[in-house]
Amino acid sequence: MTGHGAASELIALTAAELSARLASRDVSAVEATQAHLDRIAEVDGDIHAFLHVSADALKTAAEVDGARRMGAKLGPLAGVPIAIKDVLCTLDMPSTAGSRILEGWVPPYDATVVSKLRKAKLIPLGKTNMDEFAMGSSTEHSAFGPTHNPWDLDRIPGGSGGGSAAAVAAFEAPLALGSDTGGSIRQPAAVTGTVGMKPTYGGVSRYGAIALASSLDQVGPVTRTVLDAALLHDVIGGHDPHDSTSLTDNWPSFADAARTGAAAGTLKGVRVGVVKELGGEGFQAGVSARFAKALDLMSAAGAEIVEVSAPSFTYAIAAYYLILPAEASSNLAKFDSVRFGLRVTPPGGGTVEDVMAATREAGFGAEVKRRIILGTYALSAGYYDAYYGSAQKVRTLIQRDFAAAFEKADVLVSPAAPTTAFKLGEKLEDPLAMYLNDVATIPANLAGVPGMGLPMGLAEEDNLPTGIQIMAPAHEDARIYTVGATLEALLEQSWGRPLISRSPRHPLGEGRTK
Repeated sequence: MTGHGAASELIALTAAELSARLASRDVSAVEATQAHLDRIAEVDGDIHAFLHVSADALKTAAEVDGARRMGAKLGPLAGVPIAIKDVLCTLDMPSTAGSRILEGWVPPYDATVVSKLRKAKLIPLGKTNMDEFAMGSSTEHSAFGPTHNPWDLDRIPGGSGGGSAAAVAAFEAPLALGSDTGGSIRQPAAVTGTVGMKPTYGGVSRYGAIALASSLDQVGPVTRTVLDAALLHDVIGGHDPHDSTSLTDNWPSFADAARTGAAAGTLKGVRVGVVKELGGEGFQAGVSARFAKALDLMSAAGAEIVEVSAPSFTYAIAAYYLILPAEASSNLAKFDSVRFGLRVTPPGGGTVEDVMAATREAGFGAEVKRRIILGTYALSAGYYDAYYGSAQKVRTLIQRDFAAAFEKADVLVSPAAPTTAFKLGEKLEDPLAMYLNDVATIPANLAGVPGMGLPMGLAEEDNLPTGIQIMAPAHEDARIYTVGATLEALLEQSWGRPLISRSPRHPLGEGRTK
């Protein structure tokens, strides 16, 4: 499953490296795009990261090359290919959110982040697979079949954005967009050896992102390095008047923050808080060992390691799985068989209600139905205060715990996922076991603070990727990029080579997927 020659060299480049080659005209956007399309054709039959591959990618790339030849001023990522999670609306490609109820639907507009990609002259390669309406931790709940982890095809790539993470890990794309409602960028990054960033809530527009839980959803980058994530974040971030929750902050350059961190080589003066409640029982030994090693590296680089306690984090999963289903039941009410999407007419016809029931029965998968039922119940008369109202009170306590923790630490860290990638099917019939995969990531969504998943090495017992999570106060995304890039450099020095997503030991170069 290995590429060959020049094409193999191009797909191995980071986005920053490829950007430099494109800017110098050493490589054309058409060549870079063709190399990645060839890679998709070569390996995606095994991985199933993509639901749709763009028919216009080479045409778009040729236009970028033409603009460059004419001396147009282009952004730093112009001509770099990118994969887009299928939760984001694209006017030239289907947008299904991994669901049969939207099968074949082509939106009449682009999501704001997609418009920004096009304006910055990135090359959309296609739409990536995901758990249906972003409900899941393994991408097994996609209506179009599961995505496979490039490190081991018998294992999950995380979820709900497993398609984006797998595409980047398998060198099918140097960049991808994901969405994170309870960890759907950071958890897949952890189990595929990639970098995933959930920005501050409101820091990146949600306009055109098919909604799951509106108070939790956030769009963000999936990449192979911290710098690449920062470069992409610079493109997609900023205020959007179409999104009522969009922040009006003047954001700094995240790429500059990442470059500063990578060059610093030190964490002197940085207080790193280890969250007591996000570790210990339930966390795989190999994950905990890698996390301890990362803390040792940070300490040796001058960081002050402090333990912080956030007692309310213990209740985060329970609160999340009341708030999310409640908001999902409201957001998914629009799929009524009348306005757009699938329509199933019962034999012999029937009323609008009959058609709606038949459509939802055929169009929604089991996990979506489960959460709609739970959310509708939590919002029903007589139960609203007991369930949804109580969950919102817990959310406030979690936000207060974050505020208290950030008085003692500049950043908070934990494992990004409690285990390495588990086997496909292993937890599919046990929803509660599946939900626990997001135990470390959910608190950041409930509080709206930014968080990054960063590779920290392979677990000793199964030789699979693990990830560390770095969190900062709201609006302090740049702090994560600075600390993350420093830690990335420290880990690379410790390894004596680039991190696992760019390593010669990567499975697609060694045949470990077979």
